[in-house]
Amino acid sequence: MKTIFRTAVILSALVAFMMPSGYAAEVDGPELQWNISIWGKKRAFTAGAEALSSIASEKTGGNWEIKLHYGEALSKGKENLDGLAIDAFEGAMFCNFYHPQKNPALMSLTMPFLPMSEWEDSRKIRDTVLNSEAVKKELAQWNAMVYSSSFLPQYEFMGTGEPPRTLKDWKGKTVRAGGGVAQAMKVFGATPMSLPATEVYTGIQQGTMDAASFPFTYSHVAYNIHEVADWYTSNLSPGTSECPLAFSINAYNALPDQYKALLDDVKEDVIDAQIQAYIDIDKVNIPMLKEKLTEVVYSDEELAVFRKGAGRPVIDAWIEENQDKFDARGLIESIFESVGSTY
Repeated sequence: MKTIFRTAVILSALVAFMMPSGYAAEVDGPELQWNISIWGKKRAFTAGAEALSSIASEKTGGNWEIKLHYGEALSKGKENLDGLAIDAFEGAMFCNFYHPQKNPALMSLTMPFLPMSEWEDSRKIRDTVLNSEAVKKELAQWNAMVYSSSFLPQYEFMGTGEPPRTLKDWKGKTVRAGGGVAQAMKVFGATPMSLPATEVYTGIQQGTMDAASFPFTYSHVAYNIHEVADWYTSNLSPGTSECPLAFSINAYNALPDQYKALLDDVKEDVIDAQIQAYIDIDKVNIPMLKEKLTEVVYSDEELAVFRKGAGRPVIDAWIEENQDKFDARGLIESIFESVGSTY
């Protein structure tokens, strides 16, 4: 996997630093500031947005500032789509399961056990969904267009109390989970609840929930869940979600052509930065978690039962629920086809 910035980008930045201040930018354009709404703090999840901000400034000689506003400084995380709809800011990151009714087609990426455990398969599947007419149409209603996925890793659970060493042990547990992952856990008797990531630490600490699902490992550690947890699952991998970096359509349309071209030209660098950040943080987090917490590893037999009971049945129910809104079955089928499989 490529490093956070491609070699060409790094060398370009070094050259720009060493040249006199009057050195011409690669992309000549007007002075412009974009504001991006993000919850939480700087972390692996925001590496793509950070890369875009840095590259845009460097290539325009500082003329285009893409300013990242952390900690819900501009908007609550659950309200970022609403903010884009009224042009309160030019861009934002948002999570589909924060408001499933606003983006039902995008919820396809929360379905359990999609064939996307490898980074390349994740990319193919997410590209397929994000470029589908169903998703483009529903996001356009919120004046939103996706620039890049955040390529969230597979989810795992981290929690307190007695570790759920078998699937039966999930019965009666209250868990933070959304979308298809939540439905999968309900099959085995857990009670899902939806909370913004920033509220999960308190929920675990105060005992209002037993466990929380997050993209493993970056998110659990970024929100310090490991500090109040006793155990974590390492191979349950029930699914993931989609929390893309999106732009206001109006703001994008108002960009000069050279800035639009710049966004296209650097997208691969942004994607490389995002994925590499997860890989790098895992190298730090996994040894730490193994040392501090109890690791729960499920047998192949248990995982097979989980997939059979909470895989296709949950997806079929989602298709039936949404088929009258858009071609839900066609979207699911395209997900599997994108990685050479069939549903």
